[in-house]
Amino acid sequence: MKARCPECDGEIEVYDDVINGEIVTCPECGMDFEVVIEEKGEIKLVPAEVEGEDWGE
Repeated sequence: MKARCPECDGEIEVYDDVINGEIVTCPECGMDFEVVIEEKGEIKLVPAEVEGEDWGE
């Protein structure tokens, strides 16, 4: 299955066995997106949150 990147409109390959919360990367712009599977089975891509380093603070 293919999805469109919300950032650059590139094509992202999303496999049929994708699970909710899985991270996919756009091959065009390199952005990471979290897969959200809605009630109707539609797939939505939302920007993945980037966890920063804690450096002991």
